[in-house]
Amino acid sequence: MTKHLTFAALALAVAGLYGCATTDSQQDPNAAASSSSSTSSTSTGARSGSNVGNNNLGSAVPPVGQSPDLKRSVYYEFDKYDVKPEYRTLVESHARWLKSNPGARLTIEGNADEQGSREYNLALGQRRAESVTKLMMLMGVRGEQLEAISYGEERPRTKGHDEKAWAENRRSDFARR
Repeated sequence: MTKHLTFAALALAVAGLYGCATTDSQQDPNAAASSSSSTSSTSTGARSGSNVGNNNLGSAVPPVGQSPDLKRSVYYEFDKYDVKPEYRTLVESHARWLKSNPGARLTIEGNADEQGSREYNLALGQRRAESVTKLMMLMGVRGEQLEAISYGEERPRTKGHDEKAWAENRRSDFARR
């Protein structure tokens, strides 16, 4: 019961932070993303400053009618699901593409490393996928264009039992549907 209340409180806190975000084009694009972070109490495996998955697109946005590279991923710290500031531009590029292509659909696939139980990792993967989905909706993407699913630990990008492999597997992937 306490676990459910803690999750509910955490969900409300995250929803509150997302509700405060603006989409003003004059605003610093990293401001809203840096103000939202999960309040998970277990972050012992986190490595700050890691450049794993450092696939920031910069200001490059694909022309209307062209899809951004859909093989891109958003990576997370251990036991976290907040979208880090360095991935905001990537999410924005996908959001712009979806807004200019109203018939297009994306699935956000949440993943976790092998640490933790299978059930916990499925739930964490879902929270990761939903955090990207919610951010894209705040950027103006219609909800029916997005689907958030979780694969938990079932689809590792890198096989291994060390921090390097785990860091590659803590991600959300963009996939066409």
